[in-house]
Amino acid sequence: MFKGILINKDDAGYHAHYQEIDESVLQEGDVTVRVEWSTLNYKDGLAITGKSPVVRRFPMVAGIDFAGTVLESSHPGWRAGEKVLLNGWGVGETHCGGLAQIARVNGDWLVALPAALTARQAMAIGTAGYTAMLCVQAIEKHGIKPSDGPILVTGANGGVGSIAVALLSKLGYTVVASTGRTSEAEYLKALGVSEIIDRTELAAPGKPLARERWAGAIDTVGSHTLANACAGTRYGGAVAACGLAQGMDFPSTVMPFILRGITLYGIDSVMAPKAVREAAWDRLARDIDTAKLETLTTEIGLDEAIAVAADLLAGKVRGRVVIDMNR
Repeated sequence: MFKGILINKDDAGYHAHYQEIDESVLQEGDVTVRVEWSTLNYKDGLAITGKSPVVRRFPMVAGIDFAGTVLESSHPGWRAGEKVLLNGWGVGETHCGGLAQIARVNGDWLVALPAALTARQAMAIGTAGYTAMLCVQAIEKHGIKPSDGPILVTGANGGVGSIAVALLSKLGYTVVASTGRTSEAEYLKALGVSEIIDRTELAAPGKPLARERWAGAIDTVGSHTLANACAGTRYGGAVAACGLAQGMDFPSTVMPFILRGITLYGIDSVMAPKAVREAAWDRLARDIDTAKLETLTTEIGLDEAIAVAADLLAGKVRGRVVIDMNR
């Protein structure tokens, strides 16, 4: 038996509980991990609260991320005692996840914990930060340099947005932050933001082409915000889209693409190949400012996760939340 967040669905409805979980709940896997730290992402909030049909198998241990130590392994790539982390692969959705003290998974899904990071720091980064790095890499791959102009980051107070801001700032980019919480201006400026705009500027229907304002953008919001981010991107620029907090629709036109030659990159963190993951985590270990990471991180115990998940969806949580699995 071990402690965790178990989601179930029965005649009484959908519910998540912090409870003792029998190991028989876990699915097959060739690596068993003692989970030491986990985190809460937007998808975890949806899964725990039932606001969206994220979970597709019941009962389900919540949590799309974890970091810890291998307890047992029949996988050729892992041995007991090694430090590992996991992001995505349907964990917490179709395969029991990381918001529990024990996880059993396919060893191919694991990535070695970078030597420069602790397990706590890796979960402060989590899927949110790993996704942010994939977005930054797309901007870099497109050839956009700091001298080419500012980069817009939408949903800048959230997990992906906060880390994207910190990464871009450290790499020398000028960052424009869009947020619904302009009262957090000092927090964003401390992360490296140069300009803050209220999200209402981008959240409503806009023109097919707007004034050219940024060389590129990282969008965590979707819907009209993504459309307006594209409409305001300079000639030859790029937008990396990774979220749908406002909605999964994309009410745009082809005009930014055929008149300004911009590129829209879709960023998937869930099923990205292992080589892509390892490259992103190598970059994170080098490029993340751990002092800034600490300022945007809040620590909680596993028994607090359900309440904080609801706050996360309500927009009451800034930055990242790490969960001490043994607190």
